[in-house]
Amino acid sequence: MGSQAARIVGVLLAAGRGARFDPHGARLKLLEPATRGPHRGEPLAVAAARTLLSAVDEVLAVVAPPADARHEQLRRLLAAQGCTTVENTRADEGQGTSIACGVAASGPVKGWIIALADMPAIAPATVLAVAECLRGGAVTVAPAYRGQRGHPVGFAAAVRPELLALSGDTGAREVLARHPPRLIEVDDPGVLYDVDVSEDLG
Repeated sequence: MGSQAARIVGVLLAAGRGARFDPHGARLKLLEPATRGPHRGEPLAVAAARTLLSAVDEVLAVVAPPADARHEQLRRLLAAQGCTTVENTRADEGQGTSIACGVAASGPVKGWIIALADMPAIAPATVLAVAECLRGGAVTVAPAYRGQRGHPVGFAAAVRPELLALSGDTGAREVLARHPPRLIEVDDPGVLYDVDVSEDLG
């Protein structure tokens, strides 16, 4: 899709431990089967990765250092889908470090689409719309369903220094406060649905 600098890269945030989903740590949330979306039945992270891969030039999946065999399985599954896995050694410090890690691992790009691995029901057309808005010159962009902002969120190369400086668990909230996103209204409730606790899979 053109030169390196014109590429849109997806950053899939898959480094969370899912403590709210299972405080005892017996289940790794991102390996649980999706119950909604175009890839239902697949592990949550795989479902999210497939949608992202269908709409961007490359996907960097940010994962935590393997704590056990399940984390290694997650890494293998994402690599098998075609993602480049990137290990975030600071994953326990919060989501901001994973965004910074993914952005740092990419070369010259037009922008990034930051997606959450526990959001399996986003329509591929929504991700394509975010990518096209970035190509059209938006600094930040996000989909909205019935007026409510959702995910994934796009960021242009112009905010790379700000993304690289992220830390903590507020994600890119501060960047979006400085650069309010252009909202794209979509008929896609999947932009608001994430799996936070086990009941969300019902």
